[in-house]
Amino acid sequence: MSTTAKTGIDMEKILEEAKKKWSKNPMLKPRIAKVTVNVCLGEGGERLLKIANVLKELTGQQPSFRKAKRTIREFGIRRGENIAVAVTLRGKRALEFLDKALEAVGRRLKFSSIDEYGNISFGIAEHISIPGVKYDPEIGIFGMDVCITVERPGFRVMRRRVKRVRRVPRRHRVTREETAALLMEEFGVKFV
Repeated sequence: MSTTAKTGIDMEKILEEAKKKWSKNPMLKPRIAKVTVNVCLGEGGERLLKIANVLKELTGQQPSFRKAKRTIREFGIRRGENIAVAVTLRGKRALEFLDKALEAVGRRLKFSSIDEYGNISFGIAEHISIPGVKYDPEIGIFGMDVCITVERPGFRVMRRRVKRVRRVPRRHRVTREETAALLMEEFGVKFV
């Protein structure tokens, strides 16, 4: 019996219940909609450009730069200055990167990091812990945030242009337990 230490939730029971539910109706099985990777440096310049190149090599996609919203003199940040890079991955690229990112954290996540809508975020303290990445002394070591957005099939009715639904009902949203079951089944994640 595997239970999370702090919450006392039986993860095997959650996985079995989810599999039963998904076998009865495959449209209820959630899927990974997108994976967002964010690296916030807090300063612009040449180092941020090098980090963007490393992120491009890791994800296979061009990252976009994020600007500072306001000036903070104590940190030397000016409004409008590039201080971060982010990439949004979908489909096959998202799954490939997610597998590497989970390997970097030892395939162990906190159950409390899943929000009420089934999305989960975790951080990677050192980018060199991702398999296949080598240390570059010019860049140094940086961390990154990985956010996973999980949704069910048919969720696009909220985003379409024609006959847009005002909101997706609560019964069609993904729960914390379903996200945990999905990650345990597809990626072998253990929750602590």
